[in-house]
Amino acid sequence: MDPAGIIGVVIAFGAIFVAMTLEGADPMSIVLPAPLILVWLGTIGVGLAGNTLRDAAAAYAAVPRALRARAPRPGAHVDTVVRLAERARREGLLSLEDEARKIEDPFLREGLQAAIDGTDPEDLRMILEDRIATKRTADRVSARYFIDMGGYAPTIGIIGTVISLVHVLENLSEPATLGHSIASAFVATLWGIASANVVWLPLGARIRRISDLECQQMEVTLEGLLAVQAGANPRLVSERLRSLVPSDGKQPDSGKEAA
Repeated sequence: MDPAGIIGVVIAFGAIFVAMTLEGADPMSIVLPAPLILVWLGTIGVGLAGNTLRDAAAAYAAVPRALRARAPRPGAHVDTVVRLAERARREGLLSLEDEARKIEDPFLREGLQAAIDGTDPEDLRMILEDRIATKRTADRVSARYFIDMGGYAPTIGIIGTVISLVHVLENLSEPATLGHSIASAFVATLWGIASANVVWLPLGARIRRISDLECQQMEVTLEGLLAVQAGANPRLVSERLRSLVPSDGKQPDSGKEAA
């Protein structure tokens, strides 16, 4: 699990409440039911209105994976693919059938099985590239969903503030309560801006980043599968794949991760 997302949100909200405490304010003064309901439910509502039910379901389903998933390493399967290339060169492609059944990663497993089944290299490339493109598009839709919500939330907060100020103006005959009422009115704006910049926008950005890493891993795997299918020299396969991996992901923890 990569905890950066959860840690980041906790730090951000912690900074807000610590700042309020240092200013001498009560952090609970912003925990008011009306603005909380308006901002959070209102933002969720307009986010749903701007998309389809399928988009919303996919976006919310992506949240646990984005927050709890282990950040993929583009070079995670390099050692496995090199080992497959060595065996395929020594014993032939059909000898990898038992290996294919043991591989946990579905993209690598299904791609290897297609290669073993004799799929034409160009067709195999097209099929795997289409799978990558489809995944990237679906993940972009989920990321865009939350980024859009980050745009809606501040405006919903302003609506809440205007509603509260209307109530304040209706009670000008009670000057003793004006200060508290005006302060409460701006709580909705605070939550609108905070929810956008601490929750929705970072969530969208994280989904997009995790997707980029996963797609990079799939692209490296694709090139490796094609090399295995072609019977390329394992050393050249290794050099080729490692040249495709960013410098921070060239050395996987172990060569046993995918078998």
